[in-house]
Order: sequence, then C-alpha cells, then structure tokens
Amino acid sequence: MNRPLKKTNIVLRFDMRSSPRCKDTPADRYKAALEMASWADVQAVNVIGLSEHHNTDDGFLSAPLQLAGMMIARTRRIRVSVSALLVPLHEPLRLAEDISLIDQVADGRFSVTCGLGYRETEYQSFGIDWSQRGKVFDEKLTVLLQALRGDCYQHNGCSSRLIPAAVSKIHTLIMIGGNSKAAALRAARLGLIFCPPIDDLALEKIYMDACRKYGVKHAFTILPGEPSTTFISDDPDACWKTIGEHLMYDAQAYGMWHHPNRRAYAESFASNIEELRHEGKYRILSPEQALKSLQETGSLHFAPLTGGVSIDAGWKSLRLFEDHVQPYL
Repeated sequence: MNRPLKKTNIVLRFDMRSSPRCKDTPADRYKAALEMASWADVQAVNVIGLSEHHNTDDGFLSAPLQLAGMMIARTRRIRVSVSALLVPLHEPLRLAEDISLIDQVADGRFSVTCGLGYRETEYQSFGIDWSQRGKVFDEKLTVLLQALRGDCYQHNGCSSRLIPAAVSKIHTLIMIGGNSKAAALRAARLGLIFCPPIDDLALEKIYMDACRKYGVKHAFTILPGEPSTTFISDDPDACWKTIGEHLMYDAQAYGMWHHPNRRAYAESFASNIEELRHEGKYRILSPEQALKSLQETGSLHFAPLTGGVSIDAGWKSLRLFEDHVQPYL
C-alpha cells in the first residue's frame, strides 16, 4: 500500500435523491451534506459536485446554487461545482446575479457547467417550450454570459448591466455540458471549456476542431473518466447487503429518466443488485481496493448519501477513506 501517487482527482458528489425507505429527514440530510463538505475541505478531496433536477418524487436537488453558496461559506480550500445547471429553466439575469454573488466570495473555487437537460416534464413545469429548447438555451446563455462579464445587454426590452459582475474569468467560471455534436459546437462557439458526461473522443475532436476554427484560446475538454460511485467498507459484502437497495434505487430512478439522446457513463442497465455490483458503476471497495483504484486511475468519486444511504453509513465510508486511504496519498 505504499506506492506514491503523483496526482489525484477525488470528488464528493451530492444530488440529495432518497429512496422511500430512507429513514433520515431531508433537513438532516442537507445538514449532513454541509458537514461532509466541511470535512472534505480538510481532506484530500478536490471538488464537491452538485446536480440539478426538478419535479421529482424523491427530493432530487432542485436548488444547487443555494447549496453551493452554503458550501462555499463553510469551506476555505475545496472547489464547488454545479454540474449541470439547467439554464433553459431559469431567468438568465437571476442566474447571473446568483452566480456572481457566489463568485464574489469563492476566491475562484466555484464553477458552473451549463446544461440543456433531457426531461420534458421539467420544461413543462416551468412553462418552457421543449421543442425550442436549443434556441432557448442559446438565448439565455447569451444574456447570462454578457451579464457575468459586466457588459451592457438587452433583456426583456431593457438595457441592463450587472453590478457587481463576476470576479473570475468567464472561461474558468462557466463551462458547457452535453453529449451531442451541437453541445460541442456550442462550447467552442462561446469559447468555453467542454464537459461531456461520457468519455467520447470523437466528440472531443469535434470540439477541438471547432475551437481552432473560432480561434479559441482556452480550448479544453474535461472528460468524466468513468466516474464509478464509490463507497469504502471494511466488509464490502456486508455493506452491499446494508446499502445495496439504495444504490439499486438510485440506478433505477436515473434509468427511468432515459431519453434516446442521453448518453452518460452513470446510466446503469442492471436489473438487480448482483448485476449492479458486477457492472461496476456503483462500487463498494475495501480501503486497500480503494487505494489501488487511485493508483491505477488517479480518481475516486464518493457520493455518501446516494439514493437514501443513511447518514451514518455515508460517514463510515468517508472516515475509512480518511483513516485508511488518505494517509498513503
């Protein structure tokens, strides 16, 4: 266990989704997420990732900017990233105001990946035309970026300027997500980093070629690198018996949102816990296995509250990382 590591990417992710069998209250789980963020700030964790969805039956995080701001206030070192922020569902000036405020105090530790989304019901809930989602996305992105830069812009027939504008450079604050050619071209056209949810080298090439065409100075792609949701346990077999149902719930709930155009590593095709375990997209590793995985891939992705996993079980996993993996980093 003593092989040194040159560089690691350790992620702590929250989407706050809980199965009906979760015994913790939503309030307790949000408080736990804040405590876990504070814990991560003094550990070897690199980034906290937050997601966004609306109109769900299981409490999926619907206000990621608010939670990101709380986590920024509770931490001093770690980066907090919202991925993805569903821009078409929001008023762009309101988004710019909220993002700019967090950026004022984050000291460069905050970023947002803007996404189109893939659930028609969310568009219906906000009164946004699903058939025009690409056009709506582009129009709102234009306003969002102009406002964050501090430029004068026209919105709803009014000339406006955001004060204070963002402190960070736009290409470090705002990124573009998506798994399509249109998403790659959008990122290049706007001169922003591209963050697809799947490791697709052909898509990366489309983006890089377009960046050369547009003369983008900061062309860069962040690929997910097969981010398996990981827990650590002294007894993985016993842990699967304890939390496996919650991991299965998470996989199936995500799968129910399947859209023909969605491609993401996180999408599972397992029909039972044994298949889920074999598939590898959800893992329970011993400390030794977790360290070996870090040595081989350079990354670990923790989601300690996945699918309603109890707060206590989430903390056990994180403490094992702290006590039996991190000392070897």
